[in-house]
Amino acid sequence: MHLIAGLGNPGQAYRATRHNVGFMVVDRMAASVDGEFSSHPARCQVCLWRSGPLEALLVKPQTYMNLSGHALEGILQAFPTEFSQVLVVYDEIALPLGRLRLRPKGSSGGQKGMRSVIEALGSEEIPRLRVGISRGELPDDISDYVLSDFASEDREELDGVLDRAAQACRVWMSQGIERAMSQFN
Repeated sequence: MHLIAGLGNPGQAYRATRHNVGFMVVDRMAASVDGEFSSHPARCQVCLWRSGPLEALLVKPQTYMNLSGHALEGILQAFPTEFSQVLVVYDEIALPLGRLRLRPKGSSGGQKGMRSVIEALGSEEIPRLRVGISRGELPDDISDYVLSDFASEDREELDGVLDRAAQACRVWMSQGIERAMSQFN
């Protein structure tokens, strides 16, 4: 079984923020199969996703972005999965809104949630899907920017981005990271 972890911050106040794009992607996947998330003792919300022969455990860490690795470590103890079968989905301020970037491994690139995952799991060999969230020149205060809601003019584009990101996850599961990279990067 695959495991797809969307990174974000729990709570209504963060629901529509740029930093919660990872949650939004796994929510979109769950909605496509009428799936519902439930609490797990590993400080996660989980949803079993099935579509044809594909199956994945969708995960939303409830530890806040910067401590996401602790929750992922716990869920991987409960559901042992090889890192090659884990996909971490998160926001990327260095990419413009609408751009996706899949990679089979690498550093955190400064994203604190991914840094926490790498530290907790002790490896950079974790596939990831970065979803672009920026629009124009980057602001001086990055924290305020990522914790703010998407502008109303960006919401329509965001809807299509979430669909493409969910499709990228399905291609990753069915055809592998290389094929997903060539199709969506």
